[in-house]
Amino acid sequence: MSNRGEIECWLTDMDGVLVHENHPLPGAAALLQQWRDQGKPFLVLTNNSIFTPRDLSARLKASGLDVPEEFLWTSALATADFLKSQMPGGSAFVIGEAGITTALHEAGFVMTESDPDYVVVGETRNYSFDAITKAIRLIVNGARFIVTNPDATGPSADGPMPATGAIAALITKATGKEPYVVGKPNPMMFRSAMNKIGAHSENTGMIGDRMDTDIVAGIEAGLHTILVLTGISDQAEIERYPFRPDEILNGVADLLEPEPIEVDIG
Repeated sequence: MSNRGEIECWLTDMDGVLVHENHPLPGAAALLQQWRDQGKPFLVLTNNSIFTPRDLSARLKASGLDVPEEFLWTSALATADFLKSQMPGGSAFVIGEAGITTALHEAGFVMTESDPDYVVVGETRNYSFDAITKAIRLIVNGARFIVTNPDATGPSADGPMPATGAIAALITKATGKEPYVVGKPNPMMFRSAMNKIGAHSENTGMIGDRMDTDIVAGIEAGLHTILVLTGISDQAEIERYPFRPDEILNGVADLLEPEPIEVDIG
């Protein structure tokens, strides 16, 4: 178990930690500023693969948080990073939106419907039965099955809606093939994020609001884990799991260091 004072780099989840329904959580803006002032490398992580970092940065700015795009790490970027390392210049059939298509394009991948190396399923608001059918046939014919994140549902104003994990389950049922999932709780997501900022597990802290994704992946990646209670976890939820975060805090405001008091000797 590491000591928070030894942490030189930070990874933090976005929803439920820094923002909630497009509103910044208490202390979020100040914490990001504190890390900048201290020169601590950090990344804001999200399993959402719909948006590009530029789009996410703009959305965060609209909600009152200044996070330049280079400080954002999405499951789409992690997926593109992973596939580039596996098969540079490969090809993919993609179900998803700009987040994943842009990331794969920038990683040098070709998008194709004919004999792709991979079928990549990401988050989208418009799943098409035709595209899902195409994905199933390509996987049956030998394409490798990759999923950006395992989340079965996502939030919407009207209630939960099916997300990547639910669509992946449909494809698995039809093909008999399990996907490789890159996003949390796969610690690969954290390792690729650490590579991006040159961080090492022994001096990196991870802040999340979910035991089943953030905390378990943080523990597996060897990070100092901090669970905040501003998202979906409460004490009863924490008790359900056989593992524990290093720290449990009410929210990110608890990570703010007091301003040095200037004493006027006069």
